[in-house]
Amino acid sequence: QVNFVEIGGTTVQTGGSLRLSCRVSGETYGFCIGWFRQAPLNEREGVATIDNGATTYADSVKGRFTISQDNAKNTLYLAMNDLKPEDTAMYYCAAVYGRCGVYNIVAGASYWGQGTQVTVSA
Repeated sequence: QVNFVEIGGTTVQTGGSLRLSCRVSGETYGFCIGWFRQAPLNEREGVATIDNGATTYADSVKGRFTISQDNAKNTLYLAMNDLKPEDTAMYYCAAVYGRCGVYNIVAGASYWGQGTQVTVSA
């Protein structure tokens, strides 16, 4: 069992920055962790993953978002810069066993949190 509590979502203006945090608890050995997002009426989209320091990003966020983790604090972060209205979504921490990557964090997620809402105003 892996549990997540996401915080940090809010409303920001286009071009703004935001950092999401996710407190991780439980046994994460063997799991790849990351973020996916879902906007109303849209499918889930993998955003970023991190596994032993190796990171992957969706093309839509490359160069703007950075995933990182602080193992001492059991916390996962997502730093988001140059935010756009199309980034508006509920953002979730998630864990997938085995294979990593932004596709697998959606297709194979075993655990995810309640989410935190990010709204980017035009």
